[in-house]
Amino acid sequence: MSTETLSYGDHTLQTITVHQLPKAHKEAHWVVLIHGGAWRDPTQNATGYLAPALGALTASSSYTSTTLPYIAGLASIDYRLSPHPNHSQDPSTIPPREYRSAKHPDPVRDVQAALALLQRRYGFGGHYILAGHSCGATLAFQVVMGSFRNDAEAEYECPEAILGMAGIYNLRLLRDTHVDVSAYQKFIEGAFGPDEATWDAASPVVVEGAGGVQGGWRSGRLAVLAHSEGDSLVDLGQRDAMAESLAPWVNDGRARRVQKLPIKGEHDEAWEKGDELASAIAFTVARLHTVDS
Repeated sequence: MSTETLSYGDHTLQTITVHQLPKAHKEAHWVVLIHGGAWRDPTQNATGYLAPALGALTASSSYTSTTLPYIAGLASIDYRLSPHPNHSQDPSTIPPREYRSAKHPDPVRDVQAALALLQRRYGFGGHYILAGHSCGATLAFQVVMGSFRNDAEAEYECPEAILGMAGIYNLRLLRDTHVDVSAYQKFIEGAFGPDEATWDAASPVVVEGAGGVQGGWRSGRLAVLAHSEGDSLVDLGQRDAMAESLAPWVNDGRARRVQKLPIKGEHDEAWEKGDELASAIAFTVARLHTVDS
């Protein structure tokens, strides 16, 4: 198993951690991961998101015999972050390539550029699963939306499957559901600004037609929406709204599925120990290889 770090831009956060796996089946998919952290938490990163899942996948004999042969490699994307009040930086002393000042759509553009680099280097095209946690799940669905694809600066192919873990899919709904907790308003504004029309245009649930998921993800075959009833930070309403919004995509005359996957634990436990993320990846791999059956 080989590991390398790739850079797709000048910023220190514009990197990808890659693990290639040996003895993969000829139909094996790549798995590309996008970490969460409310678009701003520097303690969440690509290696921290990948390592627990990789450890869980390689430690279990059931995964090594049934799942890993169908994974050609795993890649985990870092992207530029917004400022965090508990991790402040002085712009007069921090080099521009280390300063965290991202605003939407910077993270979307970063994921698009990272996907383009991975596809050029490893040649897997659209034969991959894009898996994101929390705002990483937002990004996963944003990169297949028609509006963001049309404005992309990088050429990339969309995934065959998306795995959204504890995802945020409707920004205004998230704020309204937690209106008594000011942190939601603050971190959304930090990433997207105060204009709620911008929030709506960035929300996969809200945008319909050509600019939404249905218009941009023509090659998609499977969407897995994993969520825990014990998640106190992002509620099940996000999952349910996303599932409902995908109905036109499913009914678009192609063999497609949307699966709700129950997982356990609090919000970040979906990835911290690796078990839930590994299980969700295994579920997605299995369903993807039977989606046309």
